[in-house]
Amino acid sequence: MDIAPPTSGTRGCFITLEGPEGCGKTTQARLLAQWLESQSFPVLLTREPGGTPIGEQIRTVLHDCANRAMTAETEILLYSAARAQHVAEVIQPALQAGTIVICDRFYDSTYAYQGYGRGLPMDTLRMITAFATRGLTPDLTLYLDVPPELGLQRRAQSGETLNRLDREALAFHRRVRAGYQALMREEPARWRLVDATAPIDVVQEQLQGLVLGILRELGINPRGR
Repeated sequence: MDIAPPTSGTRGCFITLEGPEGCGKTTQARLLAQWLESQSFPVLLTREPGGTPIGEQIRTVLHDCANRAMTAETEILLYSAARAQHVAEVIQPALQAGTIVICDRFYDSTYAYQGYGRGLPMDTLRMITAFATRGLTPDLTLYLDVPPELGLQRRAQSGETLNRLDREALAFHRRVRAGYQALMREEPARWRLVDATAPIDVVQEQLQGLVLGILRELGINPRGR
């Protein structure tokens, strides 16, 4: 099924951060958005699942450890429902207004977690994703890489409540990481690999450089310049 991407006379820049559990992408996304704002770029920080009132309600269901009986098929449809609302209500309007959208996870998480992690057929996932996103693809995807063992250790030591996916077996998280590596090989032009075992400030400096590169390529300048 071919779905045309949204069109507009003005186009912002869509940047996604991906990675396994405990890679630090949520912190890095926040720091990146703050830095872009300090440089006078129009920026919107959002996340998946979530990003809208409806999406946040779905996020609660997906992450609730009481929902252990959730099937892989139910999981992908819930993620996609939240994503469809997110694209229509938040991401697409922001891009059409010329905003830089920084999103903590997007559809590559679905491919890595539900495709490679759960073993659902990729052709089906891609069809559902194309429908949910209206064909929208990130301009740049930043992959923050850590070994699963380290990532899960970080999550356990963070003090945050572990969600349903955090509690999956190590073998599942290894498949997810292998999935991300396969996705990067499929679309090397879109992806950038960053070693997330480095200190936070070192990782952030690398991310800033990569983002500046795509903004220059797209001709996006700070406000008033």
